[in-house]
Amino acid sequence: MIQSLKDKKQYELGMACAILCALVWGVLPIYWKALDPIDPLLIIFYRIVLTCIIVFIASLAVYKWKGILEPLKKKGAAFVFFAAGCIISVNWGLYIWMVNAGFIIQTSIGYYIEPLMVCVFGILFFKEKPERYKIAAILLALAGVCVMLFSYGQIPVLALVLALAFATYAALKKKLQAPALLALFYETVFLAPISVGIILYTELNGKGAFSVAEPYQIALLSLSGLFTAIPLSLFAMAANRISLIALGITEYIAPSIGLILGIFLYKEPFDIYQFIGFLIIWCGLAVFTAGGIRSHREAERQKAEIEPAGVTEASGCENRGADS
Repeated sequence: MIQSLKDKKQYELGMACAILCALVWGVLPIYWKALDPIDPLLIIFYRIVLTCIIVFIASLAVYKWKGILEPLKKKGAAFVFFAAGCIISVNWGLYIWMVNAGFIIQTSIGYYIEPLMVCVFGILFFKEKPERYKIAAILLALAGVCVMLFSYGQIPVLALVLALAFATYAALKKKLQAPALLALFYETVFLAPISVGIILYTELNGKGAFSVAEPYQIALLSLSGLFTAIPLSLFAMAANRISLIALGITEYIAPSIGLILGIFLYKEPFDIYQFIGFLIIWCGLAVFTAGGIRSHREAERQKAEIEPAGVTEASGCENRGADS
């Protein structure tokens, strides 16, 4: 009973972290918009440095020096961390540029497609089983993109690159399987010296943030590390407490908020074809989620059937031992 209550509290905490993380990610376009006219590329360099400092302090408090150095003992880990850092920086940079350039709706397309693209990567590179519901969801997402192609008159390249970058990043993280804080530290620490050099060069030549931004924007920019580390920490806390199915469902909250902001707050163009495209993608996500929940329940049912058999067998062995 006590264990059951403890598990319930942990699950509730995990869901709260997942939803809060999604809400923070969902409203972040307002934050990035508020930093205009600071160059999005410069924002990324500040974000890398500030995130590196924050996660280093947090990692030192949690893991100490010995724990911080542990992930580098794996062969080739430093290179993979560097590659992951470069890819997530591309994702961050493109996202911030898209927000400030008036493509918030396209960012929503990208992050709706991203879980399905991660699924494709799992099938291609990790030999995961391509269940029928996953194939159906991927095909529906592809159909939705095709409808948007008709709407735009061109492929939504930015959205697809955004999804591809994050899916590649997820695949690299799966390869290393390092703790979230330490992974984020090493994904930024190798890029931090380069970022500091570019920031100093830009600021000293009168082209940096201090030359174009208002004082309140400089204050907001200083928080970019926190706005990166906090939601990622919440995401890691959630991942350790709830199922990946539940976590995956909450991931759709952020792009949905982004879509609403793009349409109603920033008045980005949104026609009937885009709506139909989103509708098809949502159908794909519904199939993906429902199939995942069904698959998870089936696995749990099979596990529950196996465990009692194991217990009965063990009890029989004990009784035979007692008889002898």
